[in-house]
Amino acid sequence: MRYLLLIGGNDKHAPAPTPAQTQATLQAFMKFSEEIRTAGKTVAAERLRPEDQATRVRVKAGHHQITDGPFAETKEALGGFYLIECASKEEALEWAKKVPIGEGGFVDVRPVWHM
Repeated sequence: MRYLLLIGGNDKHAPAPTPAQTQATLQAFMKFSEEIRTAGKTVAAERLRPEDQATRVRVKAGHHQITDGPFAETKEALGGFYLIECASKEEALEWAKKVPIGEGGFVDVRPVWHM
């Protein structure tokens, strides 16, 4: 079964990390990416561009509304994802625990409907 690991943070208004912190985080993600890829679990994985480059499409009263980011109504921001193939939810959760998120970060583990 496939699972989507959605990676984000709880406070998009937190202070920006230092260059050293950014480098350490990138290296941790590169290590994790290599580990999960070597294990044969990765289907796809991408880092997302910042929210200010996003656009949201909603339907209200039967009409499409287009809103450019950033989206003030949310505190959380998504930063990337891994689409992985696992035998069980428990296995997907074990991989999610290895994602190098920092304090305030999160990984949502979502099963994917087979189409």
